[in-house]
Amino acid sequence: MKKRSILLVFSSVLLSLSSLAQSYLIQVKDASGKWGYSNVKGEMVIPAQYEHCDPFGENGLAVVVKDKVTSIINAKGVVVPSEVSGFTVLKAAFGFNVKGYENGLLAITTPSKKFGFLDGTGKIAIPLKYDLVTEFNGGYAVAKIGTNYFILDTKGTETAVTTAGVLEIKHFSEGFAPVRTADKKYGFVNPKGEIAIASQFNSVGYFFGGLAWAKTADGKAGYINTKGEWAIKPIYAGVGDFDPTSKVARVKEVETWFYIDVAGNKTAVVDTETWGDFSGGLAKGKKGEKFGFYNTKGEWVIAAQFDGVREFKNGYAAAKQGTLWGVIDTKGNWVAKPTFAGIKDAELIK
Repeated sequence: MKKRSILLVFSSVLLSLSSLAQSYLIQVKDASGKWGYSNVKGEMVIPAQYEHCDPFGENGLAVVVKDKVTSIINAKGVVVPSEVSGFTVLKAAFGFNVKGYENGLLAITTPSKKFGFLDGTGKIAIPLKYDLVTEFNGGYAVAKIGTNYFILDTKGTETAVTTAGVLEIKHFSEGFAPVRTADKKYGFVNPKGEIAIASQFNSVGYFFGGLAWAKTADGKAGYINTKGEWAIKPIYAGVGDFDPTSKVARVKEVETWFYIDVAGNKTAVVDTETWGDFSGGLAKGKKGEKFGFYNTKGEWVIAAQFDGVREFKNGYAAAKQGTLWGVIDTKGNWVAKPTFAGIKDAELIK
């Protein structure tokens, strides 16, 4: 019994230390239009001084732009020297946002337009020789030289994609990357560079919780499993990604949005004017001009009282009161008063 008690106490101490080692940093914008970082209480950790700042990765590093110069900083705001000068980071979809560290690596491009990856010390981890790369996810990224595609692991080992007629490969999610082939159809490749799900769909999403949405030639959408089989038949006019936490997704029949679980069971939320995707077990709704959140049963758990909100992440969401933004918890309580001109998500760093 003594031994067991000691083990329990030791485990509790480890959990406490682990909890203490974790913290959150949020991108915030002040009245001047500059960006910096605060904690979830709204206390500034790194002063607002950047034209742009990237979310912190779990490795405690972020990308910032100051005076048009891109740099890497640590959680104290200290610049991490890089052996590459004049680099920019990989743009996300449509170039709206930059992508930061993923799996401990940062995708960058140089003025010569060659892509590669930096590690957490600012050194080149994967050579700057590619015409295009994706961010890492689950230990794998996609790279392109000319018309040839490769799967990269975090050590930079290349696996060639030998399937003929590949036009595009997107980033990985849960071990699968969407691929578009010469017939303009979509399927998925695996980390070995093999076609794991044949190109047969008009478009596809990413895998979340073992399911990905896919559209047929007639424009109908449903969800497939990792074998490429229909887990939920393609009968919907519109779809969103499954939330791995709540195990539900947003779907549309004609003009009506509602939610389904992995078995296809429906939940309608009728007292809202917008239907957000679930994140962290809650979805954004709207009544009149105000926003709040409801749960998977369609019950409002945070009343529609805010002038704007972002999705929940790591147990917190940005919320707007008047023209200013703050942070709320899952009960709708302010943990950071609305004092910022702009605010983004609470990112966990270790």
